[in-house]
Amino acid sequence: MGHMPSGKQAASAPFTPLDFQLVLLRRMADHNPGLVEDARHTLGVSIADMREANKRWQAMVRSPRARTPASRYRSVLGAPETVLTRKVGDLECEAWLWPVPLWPDLRFEALLAPNGSTVWNEWLIRAPQAKGPDLRTLEDLTPWSCTVDEAARAFPPARPLEGTAPTRWGLTFTAPDEKGVPREVVAEFTWGLLQRLTTR
Repeated sequence: MGHMPSGKQAASAPFTPLDFQLVLLRRMADHNPGLVEDARHTLGVSIADMREANKRWQAMVRSPRARTPASRYRSVLGAPETVLTRKVGDLECEAWLWPVPLWPDLRFEALLAPNGSTVWNEWLIRAPQAKGPDLRTLEDLTPWSCTVDEAARAFPPARPLEGTAPTRWGLTFTAPDEKGVPREVVAEFTWGLLQRLTTR
């Protein structure tokens, strides 16, 4: 895969699904620089490419002429691979799912409000047909191993924590260590994917 255009060329080049994966990775680099570097090599792009993609994404999001989040995702990622109906309380909402080549078993989900243009949630989830991880102990909770939903289901009752940024989530729950001793932990997620675990 060739390098992306730089400078002025980059500003006018279309923002692609590859660029979007770099935006996801840029947010994860704070917690897992090694994993992000491996992923970057897999994609055949440089650190400068990743920074440039992130800069362009931020400019798109913050532009006074910005599209609605729903139409922005559609313009960058194309038509969703799958459209599902999700119940949120009494409301029926559409969830749009796109493949993410870096994580073949995951999908990027945008959960739309009933008005169809506001996005209520945007994160990585397990693909509907993919088998999730077997989460039994703390040792199974490695970086990038599971999504918010999967951790919450595996170790109930998990309590959500305030995220430190819009794309970050936290959960606190109790899980056994390898010796079976229950430990209270805080799990940190970026774009819905587990990044880091700290024991309290």
